[in-house]
Amino acid sequence: MSVTIRPYRRGGWEVDVRIVLPDGRRRRERKRAPVSSKSAALRWGQARERELLIHRPAATIQPRKEVPILKAFAPRFLDSYARANRQKPSTIVTKEVLLRVHLAPLLGAKRLDAITNEDVQRLKRALSEKAPKTVNNVLSVLSTLLKAAVEWQLIERVPCTIRLLKVPKPSAAFHDFVSYERLVEAGRSAGANAYLIVLLGGEAGLRCGEMIALEWADVDLAKRQLCVQRSNWNGHVTAPKGGRLRYIPLTVRLAKALRDQRHLRSPLVLCNEDGEALNRKAVLLGVRRAARRGKVQNSGVHVLRHTFCSHLAMRGAPARAIQELAGHADLSTTQRYMHLSPAAIEAAIRLLDQPPADLSRGDIVETAGR
Repeated sequence: MSVTIRPYRRGGWEVDVRIVLPDGRRRRERKRAPVSSKSAALRWGQARERELLIHRPAATIQPRKEVPILKAFAPRFLDSYARANRQKPSTIVTKEVLLRVHLAPLLGAKRLDAITNEDVQRLKRALSEKAPKTVNNVLSVLSTLLKAAVEWQLIERVPCTIRLLKVPKPSAAFHDFVSYERLVEAGRSAGANAYLIVLLGGEAGLRCGEMIALEWADVDLAKRQLCVQRSNWNGHVTAPKGGRLRYIPLTVRLAKALRDQRHLRSPLVLCNEDGEALNRKAVLLGVRRAARRGKVQNSGVHVLRHTFCSHLAMRGAPARAIQELAGHADLSTTQRYMHLSPAAIEAAIRLLDQPPADLSRGDIVETAGR
């Protein structure tokens, strides 16, 4: 049993009374005290507490809720939270795997309101061999799950403190100009799809799923631009990452390749001879085949996207323009590439060559040697 006094948002004092009845049932009542001073509000709350214990009106007594264990709550969380909020299929699958592989074995038998700070630390210890980003993904799912339980009034509050690990920002691998040109030529000889994959990644910055979902209706050769408005993940077609479409002007080389490779087998740009859509494995194999022919390292599809952003930065493109073209939701993601910009570095150093405004007015006081 407890009586808590806190300032009321419109002035005065709020009295929060909590009681536990002999049969385990709980009652909570929050009201604005009819008195002005804090001490008087406390006395009023204590009197109200005694009154509730004596009278115990049946209509207001709430039965004690049954708090589920984490393993039992996980399917409900995935269905009523992740799927109900229309999260991407890849996001839902990731949450399901993290719950099943990492959270359920250690915390699955714990009631949601009984997960302690020590349990969280034990979880971190069990994941000590995993990368910090993986550990943070697990912790983020646990935090979201507990917050959902609070929102659905299964528990009163999140029972533990969840602190993420510090993750060093990795440098993004990319192809330099010479290596990229070798990859383009190798892709040309490796086949039409391989050539288009290399150019769509390296000169338009498309993600793998965006390449797979790209349709000829999204390509405007007259205006020399394409529209990225969908993504394909294992057959599930959704909006691109970030949830918004973007327009990308075509380079001369990419526009020519799309014009030369135009076909009627399928509405999709990338497809096999039967008109069937390529899957992620086929896209990856196309890049690897071109990389082997061109004797180029880093044969991943996403390396092409890093190459797109890096080459723009190295040629002096503004960070905001790169962000728009790449579809980055946060400018901090784009900033990973800006250390490559010689124009930005040169402009920063040239600032030191410019005299400050005070110097031109003769207001600078000589302090050297003092």
